[in-house]
Order: sequence, then C-alpha cells, then structure tokens
Amino acid sequence: MVPMILNTAAYHFVPIADPSALAAQVRAWAEAGALRGTALIASEGVNLFLAGEERAIDAFFEQLRADPRFAELRVKYSRSGAQPFARLKVKVKPEIISFRRQETSPLAGRAPAVAPATLAKWLQQGHDDAGKRVVLLDTRNRQEVEYGTFAGALTLPIDKFTDLPEAMQPHRDDLSDATVVSFCTGGIRCEKAALWMQAAGMDNVLQLDGGILGYFEQVGGQGYDGRCFVFDERVALDPELKPLVDAA
Repeated sequence: MVPMILNTAAYHFVPIADPSALAAQVRAWAEAGALRGTALIASEGVNLFLAGEERAIDAFFEQLRADPRFAELRVKYSRSGAQPFARLKVKVKPEIISFRRQETSPLAGRAPAVAPATLAKWLQQGHDDAGKRVVLLDTRNRQEVEYGTFAGALTLPIDKFTDLPEAMQPHRDDLSDATVVSFCTGGIRCEKAALWMQAAGMDNVLQLDGGILGYFEQVGGQGYDGRCFVFDERVALDPELKPLVDAA
C-alpha cells in the first residue's frame, strides 16, 4: 500500500528580526522529517507549503508552534498518495507574498474577514445579513482561475498579484453598493489585497478567511465551480481536497 502523504499550507504574519536564522531552523526541522515543499521566510512572517509523512508533519509544526511567535499558526491539510514536491526549498524573501505596497502590511492589523460558513449562507440566500448583494472577487491570476472559481465571481485579467491594483480600478464604481468578498487559494494574498482596497477607499471589502482551501475544508464546494489550482504536482484540488494528479 502506498503511504498517504499529508500536505500542508500555512502562513503567519509576524515580525521576524532575523529571517536567515529562522530559515536555517525551518530547514533543519524539515530535513529531519524528510519533508519536501517550499518555505518562504521574510521579516513579515512565514509562508509554508510542506508535505511528508503525518508524524513528521506533526513534529515539524509542534516545534514551530513552540516558538511564541507562531503559537497561533493555522494549518490547512489535505492528503495524497504521492509526494507532490520534488525537493525542499527554503528561501529568505523581502515579502512572503510579493505585493510591493508598504501600506498593505498585515503586521499593523488585518482587514475584516468572513468565515466560510457565513459566506456559504450568504451565497445560498443571495445577499449578506444586511440585505446587500455579495460580489466575490477572485484575486488570483488567470492561469489559476481557468481551473475553477466561485460561480459568478469577478475575475481579473492579471498574470501576477502585483497587477491587481491597476486591474481593479475599472470596477470600483460598480462595486460601491455591494459587500465585496475577496478570495484566493489559502488566504494570504487577500490579507494584502483587502488592506490595499481599504486604503484605496473601499470600505465594503471583506476577505474569505482561509481562502478557497479553507472553504473546501469547512464547507465543501457550495457555490464553487471546478477545482482549486495549487502550486505543486497535484495541479488542482476538488472540493473534497482530492488532487487532479496523484501519480506515485
């Protein structure tokens, strides 16, 4: 029997005084458990996509959460029959998700969020709890959107996340009377996108807590068409978090 691989996605915004030292520690823990994937470390926090045997994954996150800075780290899980990463990569970066706008740092506080169960209720009833129409805003790039998105979502013709502010400009007036729920794969891009939209004068924007993967995990596929693109050899996950490609 092929052993099941536990796949994880996690990010956490917190000040890191010495990203290089943390990166060395993360690499040592991951290598000790034969984990593969990508770990991005920056002065603003960590962004992790790691996969391996369950005991090794549990040990890694137990060690990381022992650091008070990461005690509240939230992890999203899925399983596959094969290891979806070819190797382990640990990198120190200027940002854990590149947006290049200083006014959007989640270190000063995050934008308001909506829980997956609440969004599912809004989609079912056709409006939010105040009776306003709900517009879902996909902050991902066009390649990701091709695999699936929420039904009726506003998608943008962008190739990279840094293109979002310019692409949003033509839509601002049309969204002024709506509750806008921004979403992405795991939530990290919306941490910055929603803050940028607030700073740009859009006070009607929420972020989907946990992103699409968190929605799948807690709610399933209600209101979602297709799969969610992921950045590894599984290619995309369905609402049951099963991979499109799972070759041994």
